[in-house]
Amino acid sequence: MTEDDRTRRLAEEQPPFARLMGLRLVSATPDRLVAEIEVVADLTNRNGTLHGGAVMAIADNLGGTATVLNIADDERTVTIESKTNFIRTVPVGDTVRAVTEPLHKGRTTMVWQTRIARGDGTLAAIVTQTQMVLRPGG
Repeated sequence: MTEDDRTRRLAEEQPPFARLMGLRLVSATPDRLVAEIEVVADLTNRNGTLHGGAVMAIADNLGGTATVLNIADDERTVTIESKTNFIRTVPVGDTVRAVTEPLHKGRTTMVWQTRIARGDGTLAAIVTQTQMVLRPGG
């Protein structure tokens, strides 16, 4: 299996929660992931806009996926820190685009930044998170 085949397979193997949210991976490389999610009523808060927890879940899923693309098959990852800046709301019916890129890719931790934009391209949130790499027997 080539490295491109491995990346494609890992990127396509999204967890059930990502599928429940309706996350669609647009592209994935070890240094950049792009995904989209349509804002449906089930993902909103009481104000009718994208729930902050959904914003964080999108970024958390992408940060985990990005880390998986950068570690060995026998290694795992877990989020150990996450910080979100909410900038604008996103209404029902809009489609958000999330772009995840590395700030640091180390042996034991990786730090990812996810920029989440509304359909018109304006920034809705920035999430920075740290993933810890778990090695077998560790």
